[in-house]
Amino acid sequence: MENMITVKGPVIAGIGAVGGVIAGFFGGWDAALITLIIFMGVDYITGLIVAGVFKNSTKTDSGALGSNAAFMGLLRKGMVLLVVLVACRLDIMIGTNFVRDAVVIAYCVNEMLSIVENMGLMGVPIPEAITKAIEILKKKSETEDKNGGKE
Repeated sequence: MENMITVKGPVIAGIGAVGGVIAGFFGGWDAALITLIIFMGVDYITGLIVAGVFKNSTKTDSGALGSNAAFMGLLRKGMVLLVVLVACRLDIMIGTNFVRDAVVIAYCVNEMLSIVENMGLMGVPIPEAITKAIEILKKKSETEDKNGGKE
């Protein structure tokens, strides 16, 4: 049991260090990145439920869960994170702080739209507060795109 305790500390420290380096590449582990990752997870899970339980997916011909469609969904999520990484590096390169934020907000809106679509396919009503929040985020993203990060 003592050996487990002696190994546990360095393993946790190593995982923390790797996580810190990865978060640094993405511009820090801030509320925007956490929100995007949560939205991505919720979208993926609701997509699996739509296909696996309700058999109502628009991603397969039968509407049922397909391993290829699920894998493609994971690949798309990975590509989104790569675009966020590129946006962060662009911010660093040109000395700004808005490209990454605009990209993250745009992808958050996209993920929310997909979540709302999945909920609709399951017959779950969407509260008006969520649809209003999506509109606000859309406008904020468009404003940042047009004004170079200045509202």
